[in-house]
Amino acid sequence: MGLIGMILAAVLVAVLIAIVVVKYLPLKLRWIASLLLLASTVFLVYKIYNGIMEPINFNKIKVKKFAKVVEKLKIIRDAEVKYNEVFGKYTKDKAGLIKFIDTAQLALTQTKTIVEKEDRGGGIIIDVEKKIVDTIGYEPVLKYFKDKDYQNMFAVPGVPNKEFDLEIGTVEKVQGLVVPTFMAKTEKKDILKGMDESLVKLELEALATDQIKGEYVSVGSLDEVTTGGNWPPFYDKKESAKKQ
Repeated sequence: MGLIGMILAAVLVAVLIAIVVVKYLPLKLRWIASLLLLASTVFLVYKIYNGIMEPINFNKIKVKKFAKVVEKLKIIRDAEVKYNEVFGKYTKDKAGLIKFIDTAQLALTQTKTIVEKEDRGGGIIIDVEKKIVDTIGYEPVLKYFKDKDYQNMFAVPGVPNKEFDLEIGTVEKVQGLVVPTFMAKTEKKDILKGMDESLVKLELEALATDQIKGEYVSVGSLDEVTTGGNWPPFYDKKESAKKQ
């Protein structure tokens, strides 16, 4: 509506100046009106152009800012997943999670199937297949975080002295089966601070499938079993393109 209003204002100003020139302004002074009209036209063209480009530029800058945040959230997610593999739960201890990456070992396992005889009684003996999991070695968790800035993974990019919120919880997936959950998040408004307030307000209300929905950029959930983020797929495609 702002852009439409500027266009209507430009038309109205042009009409009013034309009326004044024709009806009231002496011929020898009409050059002044021409200069005013030219100046008004240049100003309004600039405002219209700026009105068109501002949302476009906002979106470009926003995506760059969010991409850096998403990259950090993916590192946190990977760290929590590895922690869960070792301990069967997630953690909200940020310093402890960094230490875990530096020092922990992951067990390497091998699953094999063996056949055992089982006596069912009455002289009935049958072959029963059983799966056995053997630990064949260990590897450092650090291996999975090579070239990743995990030491600073909780610092929100572009927001001084701000860290991601990290929470853990549980969800009863089916009756009697309780599954651990986690969520790391940060507010969009902090990431977009200093940008156009009206456009930031619209971003906080985003619901489209090609946008990061809601007021936060987040990964995981406390209400459902997921390690996914709330960002659209193209943020993941950018990372895939870098690796190729």
